[in-house]
Formats: sequence, C-alpha cells, structure tokens
Amino acid sequence: MKINSNRPRLVIAVNSSIALGFLQGQPEYFQNSGFDVTVLCPEKRSGEWEVARPDGVRVLEVPMEREISPVRDIRSAWHLWSILRTLRPTVTNVGTPKAGLLGGFAAWLTRVPCRFYTLHGLRFETTTGLRRKLLIFVERLACRFAHRVVCVSHSVREKAIASGLVGREQALIFGAGSCNGVDVARFAPTPERMRRASELRHQFGIPADAPVALFVGRLTCDKGIAELLKAFLQLEGRFPKFRLLLVGSFEDGDPLPADIRKRLESHERVILAGPVNDPAPYYAVADVLVLPSHREGLPTVVLEGHAAGKPVIGAAATGIVDLLVDGETGLLFPVGDASALAEAIGRLIEDKALARKLALAGYEQVQRKFRQELIWAALRGEYLEVLQGRETPHSSVLPQHGS
Repeated sequence: MKINSNRPRLVIAVNSSIALGFLQGQPEYFQNSGFDVTVLCPEKRSGEWEVARPDGVRVLEVPMEREISPVRDIRSAWHLWSILRTLRPTVTNVGTPKAGLLGGFAAWLTRVPCRFYTLHGLRFETTTGLRRKLLIFVERLACRFAHRVVCVSHSVREKAIASGLVGREQALIFGAGSCNGVDVARFAPTPERMRRASELRHQFGIPADAPVALFVGRLTCDKGIAELLKAFLQLEGRFPKFRLLLVGSFEDGDPLPADIRKRLESHERVILAGPVNDPAPYYAVADVLVLPSHREGLPTVVLEGHAAGKPVIGAAATGIVDLLVDGETGLLFPVGDASALAEAIGRLIEDKALARKLALAGYEQVQRKFRQELIWAALRGEYLEVLQGRETPHSSVLPQHGS
C-alpha cells in the first residue's frame, strides 16, 4: 500500500458502490488539490449500478453489509480499523449509515485528527418502533464519533438537530446543500445524447408522440414505487400511449409487495430498464422526471433531471422540498398520495408551457447553486479550517489552493 507522506491523507468511506456514485469527481478533485486520497467501499454487489471507480485514486474494497449484521459488522469494523491504523489519515469523511458508524468508530479508535460524517439522509424517518429507536441510536453514535457532521440539505440538518442526533454548532451545510453537486454538462441534451435517446425509444417500442414519465433509483417501498404504479394506472385511460420508464433495480432490503412487483414486470407499458452505466440518455427520453420517495437527503436525481432540462414532480418529503418549490422549480404532492401524483403528471403532460417553465427554472437553479466546484471548494475549505486548528504530526504539510 503506497502512501505519500508529504501530503495530508484523506480517507473517504461509503458502504456501497452505488454510494460511490454520489461522489463522482470528488476524490479526483482532492487528489489534485494536494491531498493523498484513499476511498474505502465494498465491491459491487449483484444487480447494483455499475459505477466508475475514481481515476488515479487508491480504492480499497472493504466488506460492509447495508442491513444490521452483528458478526459481519464486527469484522468490517476490524477491517476498517486495520486500514486506518496503516494509513494514519489526517482526515476521514465517512458517509451512509453503516460506513458512518463503523468507519466513524474506526477513525475515533485510531484517533484520526479530523473526522467528518456526511449525513446523506435520515433512514429512521420511514420506520417505527424498536427499529426506529435503533436507527436513531446508530445515527447519534455516528455523529458523536465525528468532529463535524456535513448535512446534505437544510431540511435534513433541521430534522437531525430536532431528533437529537447532532448539535447545531456541529452540523454543517454548504450553500444550498448537496454532498457533491452535479456535473451539468454530463446531462445536457447534446445531439449525441438525443440520438441515443431516439435509439432507446425505438429499443423500448415507445412511439415518438408517447409521453414518458421517468423514475431513476432503487425500486423499493421507501422510494414510493407503489404509489407511482397506482398513479400510472389511473392515467392509462386518459393517455393511452403513456409510458412509465423505471431505471434501477429491485432490492431485497425494503422490498416491494409481490403483487406490485409482478404488475410492474408484466405491464406492457411499464419499461424496466434495470441499472444502467449512464442514465443521461434516459433523462433525454423522458417528458417528466418523477420522485415519489418518502424520504431523501438531497436527491441527486432531481439535480440530474434539472441539469437535463426536465420538469420534476416530487413528494413533499425531507430533501425533496429543498429543491422543489411547488409551481416554481417543480410540482410537489403529499407523500404517499397516488391520486395527487397522477394529477400532477397529467397536468405536465397537457400543459407544455408549464412544463417548459418548470424545466427552465430547475436548470437555472442547478447552474446557480449546485455546480460541483462550489461544493468541493466549500468542503476543502472546511477540511483546511479544521486541520489548521489542530496541531498534529500528520497535518504539518497543508495543501495550498490550486496546488
């Protein structure tokens, strides 16, 4: 394991290859900004999205389960501790609940000088009873292991503080939020991307004049897939050519009811594209992006949809409300209300002027507030501020801006 001792060492840890996709470009940015970067994540699981590994950055595979698994979690914690003891990083930034807890504990145990936890969302929001209490306890513990907790949205920050996970002075948010921003150019409707979108329409048998609603993400209960199907079925008679395009995969954790999944798999106008390497052309296929999720942190898919110039409909849930102002940058509907969702989709299919207005406002918001460089620079500044306030043998050489 090669280590550059002349640079502050940054370790980024997440609990899935999908989560690594939330950080595309960020490890390379820090590697080119004077840090020696290592990324820790599990190997790609069967059925997961294919996410490109960061270029020129050391990536170490660490087994981590998403769900609670005491024996395997202990092994993962030991593995993480062993790596951190060898690397002796100056800064750690752990994200997602399992990596936040186990990686945060390992960083605390090895006395990493500057420990950050990125709070991507509040998983306990959609749980009840003992499971909810356990998830709150786990999140609170993960926050305690960190010096700073980076919240990806204002609504997540406020709920985290209200739930007793973190103190107001410890909880950070950069600008309008997000853990990584979005590469707007990656989703722009270029001629090549539009050509690929035309090919996809032909591949899926979608008529040129058929309206398409797109969902991108995990096909689970928490993502509101059951309501999305109900809304689609309510619109069938009104829009006979209407298609529902789902990009993502079914999961064993938080699975859909068997009848819902069977209906999705068998309906002739529901298209299951599966996990894809590049979702950009799929946004180009769509007339509207829909996110009926029951909880979010700050949904990257909404940023991507806006970057692609698409109008977005979302549930009025944590994280989503930070991006969509009803009637201005999107349409909101009450969480779990399939009829309200159907009404919103139908409204945008029929009212092209409104759809264009919302799409333009969303695009302008992304350009103004969520460019990746803004988020990266703010995070880098926070790292340096914490480093400069701590005299340690590992932080004696600090990266200068542009180095």
